[in-house]
Formats: sequence, C-alpha cells, structure tokens
Amino acid sequence: RHRCCHRPTKIYDDGVQPSHKTEYVEKYPGYGNFCPPESCKPKPELPEDQGRMDGTTTFKSDYLPYEIVSRPFRPQAEYRPKSGKIDLGTIYRRDYNPHKVGPVTLARPRERKHTSGAKVDTIPTYRDDYRLWKGERTESCKVEHPYEPPSERFGNPSTFQDDYIPRQPNPPQSFKPCETKLSEGPFDANTIHRTAYVVHEMEPMFIRPREEYKPCDQPFEDLTTHQRDFKGIPGEQAKSCKPENRKLGSDDPFKGTTEFQDRYQSYLVTAPELQKPREYVPPTDKMDFKSSNRLDYIKHKVAPRTPIKPAPGRRSTGPFQGKTTTKEDYQPWSICPQGLIKKEPEIQKFTGKFSNLTTFRSHYIPHQANPPQSFKPVHTVSTAAPFKDETLYRTEYTPKKKEICPGQQPDAMGYVYINTDSQGHKFYRQVSPERSGSSCTAISEEVPAVS
Repeated sequence: RHRCCHRPTKIYDDGVQPSHKTEYVEKYPGYGNFCPPESCKPKPELPEDQGRMDGTTTFKSDYLPYEIVSRPFRPQAEYRPKSGKIDLGTIYRRDYNPHKVGPVTLARPRERKHTSGAKVDTIPTYRDDYRLWKGERTESCKVEHPYEPPSERFGNPSTFQDDYIPRQPNPPQSFKPCETKLSEGPFDANTIHRTAYVVHEMEPMFIRPREEYKPCDQPFEDLTTHQRDFKGIPGEQAKSCKPENRKLGSDDPFKGTTEFQDRYQSYLVTAPELQKPREYVPPTDKMDFKSSNRLDYIKHKVAPRTPIKPAPGRRSTGPFQGKTTTKEDYQPWSICPQGLIKKEPEIQKFTGKFSNLTTFRSHYIPHQANPPQSFKPVHTVSTAAPFKDETLYRTEYTPKKKEICPGQQPDAMGYVYINTDSQGHKFYRQVSPERSGSSCTAISEEVPAVS
C-alpha cells in the first residue's frame, strides 16, 4: 500500500469510504487458478426496520389465567383430656434383667521383674573389640619468647609533654558588691527626672471645622450595568421533565367483596364513661402557721456589726508622714561595674608573617611519569596482499526497483483518476488486461497518491 508522508487535511469530503485493505491483499500474487482468500470479517449491515414494537411478549401471549380457589379453613379440634391412668411401662423396663456389677479387672498385665543376686561376668563388645594403640605425643610448634624488660630508660617524650605549657590558674572575678557604709544624713529623694524636667506650656488642640453639606446640582444616575445592558428577549417557557400523572385502571366502582368484609365480626362496644371533675370547696377552719422552726427558735439580742470602713468626712490637719517600711529599711548600695565574662585565649596568636608553605609542598618530591604500556596486538598480517572486503550481503544483494508515485504521471504509468477522499488523497486505478489461461479475472486496485 502506498504511504504518503504529509499531514491529513479534510478539505475534500465526497462521502467515499476509505480503503481498509492490507499490504498483503494488495501485493498478493496470483498462482494459477487460486484466487486470494476472502475476508471472514462480517460486513457492517444496518438492521432492517421492522416497524413499531409490539408490547406483547411470549409470556403475555402464552399465559393462561387460572381461577384461584381459596384454601378451605380447617377448624382446630377442641382439646379433651383422656380418662384413666398413663401406662409408663416400656420395652426396656420389661426386658431389662439387672445384674450384679463387680470391680473392673485391669487388662494390663502385672510388671514382672527378673532379678537375681548373681554377679554379671560378661565382657561387653566395646571392651572385647577395642585395642589400645601406642601413640606418640606431637611436639608443640609454638616458639617461646620469654619477656625481658629493657635495661635502658625510655627517652622519647610524648605529644602531651611536647605541647603542654603549664599556666597559672586565673581565679574568677567575684561579682559580689563591695561593702559600702550607710550615709548618716537624711535620704534625698531627688531624681534626675525631677531635677532635669522642664515644664512646657501646652498649646491648644487644633480642631478642624466641620464642612457644610452642599447637594449636587446634577441628577443622580441610578442605572446599573445590568439595567443598561440587559435586553429582555422573549423566549419559550421551559418544558417540565416531570412525567404526567396518568391514572391506572378504570373509574368503575368495585363490585366484588374483600376478605376483610367476609371475615369481619362486629362487636358491641360501650361508650367510655366521662368522669366529671369535683367542685372545689374551700376549707372552713383557720390555717395554723406554727412550724417547728417558729416554736423552737430562741431569739438572742445581738449588737449590730461595726463597719470597718472609716467614716467619711474625717480629714487629718497634721502634716503627711511619707515614711514607709521600704524607705526606712532600704539602703542604697554602690554597684561596681561588671567585668567581662569572656575568658582570655590560652593559645597566643602568631605575630609573624604567614610563610604560605604547607607540609605537602615541603615534603613533595616530583617524579617523572612513565606512559602506560599499550596492550594493542602487533600487526602480524602482512599488508602487501589486497584486503578482501566482500561480504555475503554484497554478493547476494539484488537491487530493487524504486516505486514511482502514480500522482506524478498517471497517464504514462497506466493509472486512471477516480476520486479524492476527505483527507486530500487522490485515488487512481491501474488499467490491467485480463489474464489468459486463468479462471479468475484480474481486479484493478485503487492506489492512493499525494494530492
């Protein structure tokens, strides 16, 4: 099948069904009288219109109604107790013969111990078969190195001895305030705020005058965007999706009788008696208001409680004593400034210039790098002979003829234009003569081409 490498465009729509043939069906060569196999796929056929559907089913047509006969009601028989006594004798009591039962004998036989006082003189198989072999003891391969302590003194100092610098301990500074003597003179209550405060005159507060209301001369535009842009277009009223209330059955009155009417038994029911409420009659005797609390209560003469709040209007004319416990007991302490909490660094900083020389630079010895050995094999084949570059693909390859698109020269190639599909493909049919000597005729196939 010819393939066109262009995007589909639906500019032509002639209602032509696309070709769903495969490449095998198109390029299948005919051999003798054998025709290409037909497709087993069913053809898409629309079901025929059989008219309006009848509402009768096989069940409705074949169903035969039967007369339903009510089940006869069987009255329950009245219970009447039988006269006489019940014979409780059974076959088990009549045929049973009691036997005396003795103790159960054990089925397990008693344990019998075959013991005798004679001594066993037999020799076991282990002692009889065992032969003692004289084996030599293996010597130890361990080399003994007795510890000998060194006679000379160890003279290499450790890193701690080299780096340790003895320092004098610095005692921490005490934050306890210094002892101060109390002043003998009177306490001066003057503060920096009292002495340095300057009284300024307050300027009157600025009050903004209230503006008078002036109505607008232009009329008020009360049109909203909805009122201005809305245009009432008459439209059809929406139809209700609710199904219509259709009454099932007929309006004729029911002529038959129900089971409730047949079996209903009327009973005589007396109306309930209404109890009339009794009339209220007030008591004629006087009510006794004496209670146990009133009879047993003893009154005591109690003086009224004196108020704790001082009486209003009493003002002292003497001078105000401003002495309080805080003023009398408080003693000012002279506070010393707090020292730095940060400790001094134990390691002193270097004062000289940085030499910019690392241990790697000082100890590094440059070496000349040797190139790695090549593991490439040595050319053993002589290059004087010509190289045979022939392969099976080159020797057995047969070039095929390139297919030419029939859309370029349809008349010269023997193609006739048929139609154009909705995707823009032009279809051509190849004009081929009938084959001689075969029963099946050659079918001209449609070939698509680029439009």
